[in-house]
Formats: sequence, C-alpha cells, structure tokens
Amino acid sequence: MSPRTAVAAVAVALAAGSGGCARRATPTLPAAALRPPCDAGTYFDGRRCAPRGDAADRIARGAALLADFQVDAALAELEAARDGGPLAYADHVRLYEQLGIAYAYLERDDDALAAFATLLRLDPGHLLSYTLSPRVTFLFERARRTAGEAPAIDVQWPRQLDVARPVPIDVEVVADPAGSLARAELYVRERGTGGFRVVDVPLESPGRYRRVILPPAGGDRPATLEVYATALDARGNEVLVWAGRDRPREIPLGYTPPTPWYRKWWVWAVAGTTVAAATGATVFAITRSPPATLDGDFSLR
Repeated sequence: MSPRTAVAAVAVALAAGSGGCARRATPTLPAAALRPPCDAGTYFDGRRCAPRGDAADRIARGAALLADFQVDAALAELEAARDGGPLAYADHVRLYEQLGIAYAYLERDDDALAAFATLLRLDPGHLLSYTLSPRVTFLFERARRTAGEAPAIDVQWPRQLDVARPVPIDVEVVADPAGSLARAELYVRERGTGGFRVVDVPLESPGRYRRVILPPAGGDRPATLEVYATALDARGNEVLVWAGRDRPREIPLGYTPPTPWYRKWWVWAVAGTTVAAATGATVFAITRSPPATLDGDFSLR
C-alpha cells in the first residue's frame, strides 16, 4: 500500500468511528412532550385544561358552615364536593378533614374514622386544631393509630448529566395501598428562566417505574433543572405531592466545552500516519534507489 493510500484509509476509518460514537450517544427513548401547566381553577383532562367545577367553593362554604355549627348544611356541601371535582391537593386534604369533623359532630363514628383514614393517606403528618371538640380529636387520634401505609412515589435521575445530552428521569411508585395512583404530572424548569413545563407520566404498579427523557437544556454554561411532581387518581384528584413548587428538587447539569479541532485525537492520528508514511518513503529512497556510480573493472581492447 502506498503512503497516500495508507493516509486515506486511516482518515476514512477514523471518520467512520467518529460517526459510530455519535449514533451510540442517541437515547433509545423519544424525548418527552412538555406542555404548559394548567391554571389554578383548571385541570388537564388528557387533551386540554378543563374547569374543575365548583367543588373548591363548596368546600369553602362547608367549612364556614361547620365553623358556625350548622353541621347538616355543612355536610351537604362537603358531600357534594366529594362527588364533584377533580380536586387540587390542598382542597382534597381540606375536604376529608372537614368531612371527618362533620361526621364526628353528628356521632357518625364509622364515617368519621373512614374520612380521617383517607385524610391521613393524603397527608400522613396532618394535625387538627386543638380548639376542636374532644370528641373530634379522639376519633382523629384513633384513626391515626390504625392508619395504614400512605401512597408514595420517588423521582430519580443519574449523576454527571450534561446540558448537551438528554436527561433521563425515572418516576417510581413506592407504595399504593389503595390502588389510587393512576398518573403523575412532572413539573420541570431551568432555574432562572420562565415557569414550569409539565410531562404527563402514566404510573406503574408498586416497585416499578416509568422513564421519561427530557430534551437537552442546551447552552454554553452549566445549568440546573428544578423538578417536582404530583400524583393523581383515576378521576384526576391530586393525591400526593413530591417535593413541591416552593421546594423543588434540583438536577445539576454540567457543561463540557468543545475540543478545538487541532486537539482532537483523530487530527493527531492522521498527522502521525502522514509523518510515518513520509518517513518510510524517505528511507526507501535512501536505501533502495540505484547508486549514482557502479563498482567494477574497465578495460579497452
């Protein structure tokens, strides 16, 4: 093989190897679709942001009536709210707190215990006001003593991520004793930029996870993603919050400056091959070319 052919072969091989590395870096899963979040009075129904209805207003009216000891009227509002919705997380928690109080006032102990059990699944650390009737607080503490496992999810991602690469995030169902977890809304934004965007994630059974791939953040400097999540039941009620809008978790993304062309390994490989080929040609010319003079005897006759 001639020196020129050797250089060309090395260049082609290096180019092919470089292209193969780029293909292997492509994620096997498609990038997740990000949508804008819904406003406070709406929820995402799978196609659009739809009105939540009047359930939150009914809860507020029921709580006001209950504080005024109009228990029957309060219960009518609260039960209508329970059958309506879907509810945001804070409204969902408040609904079952007020239902438990109303049932306790009416001496419907089994209903009160069931309402408080649901409340503690939604918010295991919930506390009632100490100003309530001892009858109410007694039933609440009884429900706490027998409370089972609360639903839980976990959100994880690998370390050493880069702004130039997609970001894989795993959403795992840790526990779901009542079988209430249907899907999650994963909220994501780059710190210091605009509002959150949302990825809709169908949830798996306990012990399994669903992976989503966020598109690269891009840019020419390190960045930080902020994430939190809510989990919803089949009706769209929010049943738990992971992290939270006010205290999102952070995902650091590094930045690797591009390597200058003259420092890339394939440039030096081609250059080295070229030098080796030129050296070989020189040695060949010196050692194998015919000499300018010939040794021998010469005679004339």
